[in-house]
Amino acid sequence: MRIIARKTLKEFWEAGHSDAELSLKAWFAEVSRATWSSMADVKARYRHASVIDGERVVFNIGGNKYRLIAKIWFPGQAVWVKFVGTHREYDDLDVGSL
Repeated sequence: MRIIARKTLKEFWEAGHSDAELSLKAWFAEVSRATWSSMADVKARYRHASVIDGERVVFNIGGNKYRLIAKIWFPGQAVWVKFVGTHREYDDLDVGSL
C-alpha cells in the first residue's frame, strides 16, 4: 500500500506525542508492505481496527492510547491518513466527515 500524508504522522509525534513515534513508524512500515483488496484483509491483520465504512478504518496506535483514521482506496493500493490523535480528540470528531 502507498501511504499518503506520512507528514501527518511525523507532525503528530513532534507535537508532543513522542511516545507514539515508534508505534506510528511500525504501522507505516507494515502497511507499506501490505497488499489489501478489502476491509476483510485489514481486519485479518488488525483485529482491533474498527471499520467505519467500505473505505475508512480506525486503527489503535500505541497500545490503544492513540487513534489513526485512514481512508483506503483498494483498487489503487493507497491509504490516506486522515487523522491521528488522542482518544479525547477522536471522541470530538465527526468521523463521518473525514
